[in-house]
Amino acid sequence: MAETWDPEAEGVLQLPSGRLVRGRELRRPLPAGPEPTFAVHLLGGPPPPVAWDSQWLRWPDFRLPTDRAAARAVLEEAWRRAPRERVELACGGGRGRTGTALACLAVLDGVPAGEAVAYVRRNYHPKAVETPWQRRYVVGFAGD
Repeated sequence: MAETWDPEAEGVLQLPSGRLVRGRELRRPLPAGPEPTFAVHLLGGPPPPVAWDSQWLRWPDFRLPTDRAAARAVLEEAWRRAPRERVELACGGGRGRTGTALACLAVLDGVPAGEAVAYVRRNYHPKAVETPWQRRYVVGFAGD
């Protein structure tokens, strides 16, 4: 299996368990360094093709995933793969949908749902999780 991310690399969030996941803005070029081994693209339309394993989660900008069961399954897969692979979550701007998905991974990793958004804002980006409904989605993710 591939190695995980450098915890000091740009956009890499370290979860309490030590898992490393990179959040990324798809509007910018791929950062220097190793490529992901698994990516989840959080987009309203199909993502561009990539050379690594990836999944598309239909998630319109400023909204929520169109299929919550599929979202849970894909995010759980990303969380399971993160200890041994370079997992990346990416949307257009790298903050709203990506931050929301990272906060859901934090919930899976044991961060209390009510604290997950603050955790991601503190450790990934201060403007992560952009809308009130995205914040509510994270809180509800624990019970889905």
